Amino acid sequence: MEHLSTRELPRLSWIDTLYSNFNYNTDGYEGETAEDRKSQDGSETMPFIDESPTMSPHLCARGQDREAVSPTPPEGGDTEKGLEMKKLVLSGFLASEEIYINQLEALLLPMKPLKATATTSKPVLTMEQIDTIFFMIQDIFEIHKEFYDALSPNIQQWDEKVTVGHLFQKLASQLGVYKAFVDNYKRAVETAEKCSQANSQFQKISENLKVKGPKESKDCPTSATMEALLYKPIDRVTRSTLVLHDLLKHTPKDHPDFPLLQDALRISQNFLSSINEEIDPRRTAVTTPKGEVRQLVKDGFLVEVSEGTRKLRHVFLFTDLLLCAKMKKTAVGRHQQYECKWYIPLADLSFQTLDDSDSLPHVQTLPEHEIEEMKIKISSIKSDIQKEKKAQKAQSRNVDRLRKKMNEQESCLLLHSPTIPFRIHNKHGKSYLFLLSSDYERSEWRESIQKLQKKDPQTCVLSSVELQVLTGSCFKLRTVHNIPVTSNKDDEESPGLYGFLHVIVHKATGFKESANLYCTLEVDSFGYFVSKAKTRVFRDTTEPQWNEEFEIELEGSQCLRILCYEKCYDKTKLNKDNNEIVDKIMGKGQVQLDPQTVQSKNWHMDVIEMNGIKVEFSMKFTSRDLSLKRTPSKKQSGVFGVKISVVTKRERSKVPYIVRQCIEEVEKRGIDEVGIYRISGVATDIQALKAAFDANTKDILMMLSDMDINAIAGTLKLYFRELPEPLLTDRLYPAFMEGIALSDPAAKENCMMHLLRSLPDPNLITFLTLLEHLKRVAEKEPVNKMSLHNLATVFGPTLLRPSESEINKAHITLASDIWSHDVMAQVQVLLYYLQHPPISFAELKKNTLYFSTDV
Repeated sequence: MEHLSTRELPRLSWIDTLYSNFNYNTDGYEGETAEDRKSQDGSETMPFIDESPTMSPHLCARGQDREAVSPTPPEGGDTEKGLEMKKLVLSGFLASEEIYINQLEALLLPMKPLKATATTSKPVLTMEQIDTIFFMIQDIFEIHKEFYDALSPNIQQWDEKVTVGHLFQKLASQLGVYKAFVDNYKRAVETAEKCSQANSQFQKISENLKVKGPKESKDCPTSATMEALLYKPIDRVTRSTLVLHDLLKHTPKDHPDFPLLQDALRISQNFLSSINEEIDPRRTAVTTPKGEVRQLVKDGFLVEVSEGTRKLRHVFLFTDLLLCAKMKKTAVGRHQQYECKWYIPLADLSFQTLDDSDSLPHVQTLPEHEIEEMKIKISSIKSDIQKEKKAQKAQSRNVDRLRKKMNEQESCLLLHSPTIPFRIHNKHGKSYLFLLSSDYERSEWRESIQKLQKKDPQTCVLSSVELQVLTGSCFKLRTVHNIPVTSNKDDEESPGLYGFLHVIVHKATGFKESANLYCTLEVDSFGYFVSKAKTRVFRDTTEPQWNEEFEIELEGSQCLRILCYEKCYDKTKLNKDNNEIVDKIMGKGQVQLDPQTVQSKNWHMDVIEMNGIKVEFSMKFTSRDLSLKRTPSKKQSGVFGVKISVVTKRERSKVPYIVRQCIEEVEKRGIDEVGIYRISGVATDIQALKAAFDANTKDILMMLSDMDINAIAGTLKLYFRELPEPLLTDRLYPAFMEGIALSDPAAKENCMMHLLRSLPDPNLITFLTLLEHLKRVAEKEPVNKMSLHNLATVFGPTLLRPSESEINKAHITLASDIWSHDVMAQVQVLLYYLQHPPISFAELKKNTLYFSTDV
């Protein structure tokens, strides 16, 4: 597997292996028996204490130039509890350290007699072979024995003054020994294998090494293979890094240990980054047809289309085959199991070809309004969970029940959201279709498979017993334990960011040949990724200089992805699955949206490395609560930030000129544009148009005709967002929220039409003009992928926003709460009017409603 960007969440081989030893549910570590925890070599794997069900984002492999991000330490009254947790973490680690030292000791045990025979006439191994196999083991043993002996008395005489940071810092500073071990690891294993095949005496030794049990246990020594024990040091580096993360989490910032542990974590993370995936773990004893050990390379949850129905599958990519499985329902208390649905040897696997005549089959899809309702329910349940937690008397049973409901809704949303086709074939003519949430994900799977295929894997046919064994091993081997929904996250994890992320894509370097290049930006939302922005195509260059700024709305987002493409203009290269020209992905990378990093007022510059390509970008973040505050313009001569009634009166028009011109231009040449109004325009272009409209320049029509259409769409959105009060007014906002919540259709119709009539005339006419425009855009949904629901999601929170007094009245302080309480309802209000038959201004004003209660 290729080197990952230092900004990506690492898929370190040994991290994957370590995590395969643990089973998590939403409440943390699942109870296992000692028997369950026995590893293949018979040694017991001790669970480390961790509160998160998946690997923490703080364990990102980072470059040498960046500080390790520390977990949030305990504050105030939690200090005592934090120190108690710290002791528990250290106790667990000390116990596992004893097991590790015993494993190293078992590995070293045969080294002395082997060396003694090496100088005789009948040597078992040569000195060179011994030095290769046992390289650095003695040094690693001594380092950890010294560390164990120093740490043990501190745990036994524990109090709040005990310091251990210096011990971990020293341990981290000796990681150079591990680097030497890692560099030699492959040679060591290969030499041991060859020696076993050539010498039966060494084979007996290497297959039955005795590992002592812990001092205070009555466990008998267990047997382990040399190959399994040689892998232990690699496993250990990651274990130490994970423990450092937990220790920092439970160490107060003012404790003398804190800076030392922080430094140790930084050293460890940089070390993991520097040797990122240099070796492959030997995780199972199952061999491939070529006699190699079959390894798990990648796994994840994908949506498969089977007989026109969407099915959630767990897909496992091994070194020689792709296996598609589903989780079997088991009796309460029993371990989960996988059932194999199908597998394809990589030697027999191919991808969608351009001349393939297959078209996308009819796929079961949920109506957009049901998708939207799911999001509303999820937000509502999240809000209920927060309320339960804030009430001190809240019973965990209520929270558990709500979590279960949220998990059901999120799982259903995850199942029905993906739309990007990923089809694979086997040579016998059978094809399988997955739907993915983003081009990034599709590219990852394709690249991983193609990289393995370059190693020329041989075809294989598994017997029913072999298939059963392999499928059974998937549970322990898997690296992705839970479907990617927020209900699987720990309460202390970041809820994600709500608001606006400003991103400037500066430039890219590292291209070997000139090409037509552009970038797209994706962020996660409700468990899946959405494309949010696209740069211009920079023609025929090896060093594109975009310097384009985008404003991206975030909905609980935690990750930003950047993909770099080569634009294809050859219309013969259509993908038969979605009838779109396939642009080539040149590189891709992702960065965690760490609130502490991006929530400063200053721009934060970063670089993503992707396949030898470097993309420079900057970002800063504005929270939703700040973005809700509208600052009226002091300059009444312009149009942005000026009351709509002032602008229409000055222009002697019914609808502001800016609204009419932007709508006209979008309908002229942007109505077929994929993602129109969803894809962000370049911020500098939008600002140029804003200045031109404010100054009422004569060449504005020329500017509009030359400008990128997404910038024009962005200018229209910005105009509505910068109004001193939203288009549907502050005064009527609470009534719109109440009206959309009415259950009776007749009452809702009565109320919603009455509210429209209550708007000032300039607001109403402008709203009706925009409404008809958005309906015309949605008519082109098969081409532009923008449905009424998508458009309502884009414009709803812009046209309807709570006033500052409303926010204060509701005591809403968190941006995520604002989202939960209001945004979904704002979307529903606009959607109601978009789905309504045409509304005429004259008819609306003429008709008398059944009631006319003052709002």
